[in-house]
Amino acid sequence: MREALPPLSHDLTEVPGRIHSLETAGTVDGPGVRFVVFTTGCPLRCKYCHNPDAQHLKAGEATTVGAVMAELAPFASFYRAHGGLTVTGGEPLVQPDFTRALFQAAKLWGLTTALDTSGFLGARADDALLEVTDLVLLDIKSWDPETYRDVTGVALQPTLDFARRLAKRGTPLWLRFVLVPGLTDSDENVRGLATFARSLPNVDRIEVLPFHKMGEAKWRALGRSYQLFETPEPTADQIERVRALLEPQAVA
Repeated sequence: MREALPPLSHDLTEVPGRIHSLETAGTVDGPGVRFVVFTTGCPLRCKYCHNPDAQHLKAGEATTVGAVMAELAPFASFYRAHGGLTVTGGEPLVQPDFTRALFQAAKLWGLTTALDTSGFLGARADDALLEVTDLVLLDIKSWDPETYRDVTGVALQPTLDFARRLAKRGTPLWLRFVLVPGLTDSDENVRGLATFARSLPNVDRIEVLPFHKMGEAKWRALGRSYQLFETPEPTADQIERVRALLEPQAVA
């Protein structure tokens, strides 16, 4: 027999949004096994983006909070015990009302929530959204501002401001750093991130995400030039070197 879940109000279920896809067994988007909502729309243009087809808001499927939660509902008890709900993208803060309503619905069903964001649009995350956010996965693509702009096309400062705001609130934070050989891997860049992380009392861990080329085929399908075609994926030794530089933070 399916678990009887608290009803969701019409005000929540009818909040519209646009999504790229849903994942029912996510294991890399927060603790445990997650129901992951991939939203569309993103102001960044990361050179290594693995979902370039999610960058434009209208590229996604129109949906509602009610429709998404209906997909989650049969497995709600499992996610409550073993993981929770993560909203990622794209960039979830392109659609803050949708993201907030998803989290509010999740909390009504007793689920933990995680927001995976670049932080560039952190000012759009109002207090009501952060009140129903249990964890933020904050992607800091580079500590050096010039490298950050080269990698993403936007400024670093809004992300740092958002991180400091989360620290003041005490919102648990995982920092995520994409290691790209020859681009983000300098000792100075990594040590700068480590120093910043130590200044934030709410950082629970830093994740080193090795650069990969899984999105390259999507770039070609979209008729776009993939600039990192000749960039190698990092070796195990390179990954361990960066992890060592990030100590004494909890690094994964």
